[in-house]
Amino acid sequence: MPNLVPELNSLDFNVYVGGPLQAAIQAQTAASMATVNFIKEVGFESDGNDATVDPLRYVDFQYKKSVPNPDYDPNTAVGPSNQKFIENEVEIKVPFLTTLTIPSIRIDEVNIDFNARLSSTETRDISTEFAASAELGINYKIVNFKASASYKRNTSQGVKVDKTYNLGVKVRAVNDELPEGLSRILDMLEDSIATVA
Repeated sequence: MPNLVPELNSLDFNVYVGGPLQAAIQAQTAASMATVNFIKEVGFESDGNDATVDPLRYVDFQYKKSVPNPDYDPNTAVGPSNQKFIENEVEIKVPFLTTLTIPSIRIDEVNIDFNARLSSTETRDISTEFAASAELGINYKIVNFKASASYKRNTSQGVKVDKTYNLGVKVRAVNDELPEGLSRILDMLEDSIATVA
């Protein structure tokens, strides 16, 4: 019976287990860099000069808003010049980043299932051949007799090891909450929303 321990010891677990983990780390790094690139490309207006700070990109909104008329006098007759509310053009400048969902993918879980199945089969083949022949010849006072026999036996044996490897990797990624620092920056950007009447 063969010893299967050397067969198991010959498996490179750095490849079977470490490979998927390394791929998950690289994927997490790529996801973080994608977030950084998204913020740089979408949130700022680049002028192509690395020596200067790129200005923040804003979205401008304009709408009409009814506001109390400061010149309204209830004792005066109501007319076009003496209305309780007047319409104002309002313009809002909103940082573009605050209107978007910033991608923040995080690998939450990595499951690696590795199964190695080694089965050995011992084979033994035995074959036997026997052959015999005889001749009898009578020739005037001479008797000839010939006999021959042969026997052959072949034996072969061996060990066959069947190897089966199964590798299953399950990765669960979630859209993570924004990091605390980025969340605070977005809160400050929301506070910088300016309304111009």
